[in-house]
Amino acid sequence: MLLPNSRTEADGSAVVRVLTYNIRSLQDDTEALVRVIRACAPDLVLLQEAPRFFRWRKKLARLAAATDLVTLTGGATAAGPAVLCSLRATVERTEDVLLPLIPGQHRRGLATAVVRFGGARLGVLACHLSLVGAERHDQSGLLLDRLAEMGVEHAVAGGDLNEGPEGPAFRRLAGALQDGYATAPWGGEHTWSATEPHRRIDAVFATPGIEVLGCGVPLDQPGVTEADLRAATDHRPVLAALRIPAQA
Repeated sequence: MLLPNSRTEADGSAVVRVLTYNIRSLQDDTEALVRVIRACAPDLVLLQEAPRFFRWRKKLARLAAATDLVTLTGGATAAGPAVLCSLRATVERTEDVLLPLIPGQHRRGLATAVVRFGGARLGVLACHLSLVGAERHDQSGLLLDRLAEMGVEHAVAGGDLNEGPEGPAFRRLAGALQDGYATAPWGGEHTWSATEPHRRIDAVFATPGIEVLGCGVPLDQPGVTEADLRAATDHRPVLAALRIPAQA
């Protein structure tokens, strides 16, 4: 079964395709990565480990152009998370947020935006949580606080959580938001590692009121091959189709 294509309904609601993907700073087969992203035909791409050092803006712009998307926000200014979008999106605002830093740990941040698709208004957040459990749990709370502060009724968050559904940070997010794969499983489940997938540590979450039409690793998506999934990066992506209600 294929996920529905992007579209705007007569009532102003919108079907939006959201992809979350840890791209490991483009260290692997970029051509394979481009093929996977293009085949998924996303409206929004929530990236982790986007380029953030020398000429990072140019590298991110090249990836966006190669996938028929544009850079919306993030990269070095969010310590790695970034958001790409299609020209279908009307951008209302963007903001990159750096999270508190524990000495000796990697800086983490959130790439956020508010966009519109037809009559649907949507908050967007890309994240990459800590490798340290206690810090990761704190960051999950800050993520939820950030969504609440965005002033939107409907929002989507996605990223590399560095733990599975059994973990406290994952459970905290799933307790407040819809876990896309658990709500409407589609495709594959496990995202780590790309070559030997056995854990689901990457996810797309949606606020209540959004209809999750399907969510999972795009194993059966036309144009996505096993070879490209293995070569593109060390994670597998998660693709979700969401129906966003029109703004009241």
